[in-house]
Amino acid sequence: MAKHTITLIPGDGIGPEIIAATVRIIEATGVDIEWETQILGAQAQEKYGTTLPESTIESIKRNKVALKGPQMTPGRQGVHFGECRPSQGS
Repeated sequence: MAKHTITLIPGDGIGPEIIAATVRIIEATGVDIEWETQILGAQAQEKYGTTLPESTIESIKRNKVALKGPQMTPGRQGVHFGECRPSQGS
């Protein structure tokens, strides 16, 4: 069976804990996976000066699949990316 490479974005807050448990579950299936860890959001802003680094985009494009944990929106404490709805003004 071929090895699969998956982009792994742990997130922040509870994200790393959720992703660690998810990775253990996926690995228990026996599928051969190589995890390529990337960052985005506040961590990326601090390290790269942008919330969405080109290296993260390139990793997702190359691997065609990513597993992303919960991520806080920089500057909007308590609001997750998935909860931001521009059409609702939030």
